[in-house]
Amino acid sequence: MNDQNPAASGDPLKGLPADQLPPVSGPLTGSPDLPGPTPDAPGAVDGEVPAPPRQNVFIKELLRSNWVTTVLAIVVAMVVGGILMAITNEEVQAASGYFFARPGDTLGAVWNAVYGGYEALFRGAIYNPRANDFATQIRPLTNTLGFAAPLIAAGLGVALAFRVGLFNIGGRGQILIACATAALFTFNLNLPMFLQLPLTLAAGIAGGAIWGGIVGVLKARTGAHEVILTIMLNYVAFYLVTWMVRTPGILQRPAGDQPISSATPSNAQFPDLLGPRFPLLDWGFVIVIAATVFVWWLVERSSLGFRLRAVGENPHAARASGISVQRMYIYAMLFAGGLAGLAGMNQIQGSVTTGFDGYIDAGIGFDAITVALLGRSRAWGVFAAGILFGALKAGSFTMQASQGIPVDIVLVVQSLIVLFIAAPPLIRTIFFLPKTDAEKAAKARAKAAKKAVSA
Repeated sequence: MNDQNPAASGDPLKGLPADQLPPVSGPLTGSPDLPGPTPDAPGAVDGEVPAPPRQNVFIKELLRSNWVTTVLAIVVAMVVGGILMAITNEEVQAASGYFFARPGDTLGAVWNAVYGGYEALFRGAIYNPRANDFATQIRPLTNTLGFAAPLIAAGLGVALAFRVGLFNIGGRGQILIACATAALFTFNLNLPMFLQLPLTLAAGIAGGAIWGGIVGVLKARTGAHEVILTIMLNYVAFYLVTWMVRTPGILQRPAGDQPISSATPSNAQFPDLLGPRFPLLDWGFVIVIAATVFVWWLVERSSLGFRLRAVGENPHAARASGISVQRMYIYAMLFAGGLAGLAGMNQIQGSVTTGFDGYIDAGIGFDAITVALLGRSRAWGVFAAGILFGALKAGSFTMQASQGIPVDIVLVVQSLIVLFIAAPPLIRTIFFLPKTDAEKAAKARAKAAKKAVSA
C-alpha cells in the first residue's frame, strides 16, 4: 500500500502531472530566482545567463579565422601530396607486395618516400644544408623569391579585380601585350640604364593596362561579361604576338629565321639584388614589394579604393549612393592589366632576357588566379601566397632530380590547396572547428525550410 502512495515513497512530487510541478530555478536555467553574484561565486544578474569567458571567445574566433583555415588547408594538401608520393614510389610498391609478412618494410619505405620528397622540397626552396658555403645554402630561398615575383604581381591584378566584382582571367594576354609593347618601343632606344630600364618598365605596364582597360571599357559601355572578353583577348594577344615574332621588321630577331624576339638590352635588365651568385633574385622583386604596398593602400586606405570595394560588394547600392559603377570597372581593369604588365616585365627584364615568343607568360596568368584565391584577394595575402607557390616551384626541381618525384605532384598539391581553401566548411568538419555565424544561419534556414515543407 505504501508503494502506491507518492508521499510514502519519500518524494512528494513523484507521480504529479507536469503542469502541477513547481518552477525550476538554478544557475543553469536562467531563472529570475537565481541568487545574486558574490565575490566567491560570480553568477548571473537579473536572470541573464553569464557571458562566456573572454579567452573562450578569443579561441573560438581564432579557430573561425580565415588564416587558420588557410594553414589547415595547406596541411591537408601536404598530407594528400605525401600519400601520392608514397603510392607512386617504386620501393613502396615493391614492399607492399609482402606487407602482411613484413609490414615494417612497407612503413619504412613510405616514410622514406614522404620524408625524402618534402626534405628535397625544403632543400630546393628554402635552405640547403648540404652545401659547402652559406651563399650556396641560401640560394634556394632567393630562387623562391625570384619565382614568386611575377606570380605576386599578376596575382595582385586578379585580386584587385576580384574586390570590384570582376573575374579577370586575362592575365596571359595582358602579359603578352606588355612584353610586346616594351620590345616595340624601348628595345632599340640605346639609352643609359637609368633611363632605359624605367622606360621599358613603364612601357610594359602601360601596355598591360591598355589591354586590361579594353575589357573595362567594353564591360562598362556594353555590359559584356569580362570572362568572355578576357578569354577572347587572350587568344588575340597570343596570335598577335606570335605573328609579330615571326615577321621580320616587327619583333623577330634581326638576321634570324626563328620565331623569337631580340634579346632584352643589358641596360634594360633588372640588376641582381644580391650579386651574380643569386641570378634569379633581382630588383624586380623590390618593385613587386612596392606594388604590393601600393595595392594595399589603394584598396584599403584610399577614397578610390573605398568606391572600388563598394562596387564589389553591391553595385546597385553603390550606384544609388552616387558612385559611377562603369568608371570603377574601367579603373579596376586598368590597374589589373598594369599589374599583369609588371609580371611580364619581371619575365623579360629579369628571368628571360634572351628573347621571348608567345609562351613568355609561362602559365603565370592562370597561376595568378590560384594565388589570388589563396590570398583571399588581400594584398599581403597574395604576397604570402605567391611566395608559397614560388617555393613549390623552386623545390619541385630538386624533388624531381634527387627523389625522382614528378613535378606534377607539386601541381596536384597546389590544386588541392585551392580546393580546400574554396571549401572552408570541409576543413572545419575535418578538424572539428566551430562553425561561423553565417554557416549556422544557413543551417537554421535550411532546417526551417525543411520543417515548413514537411508541415
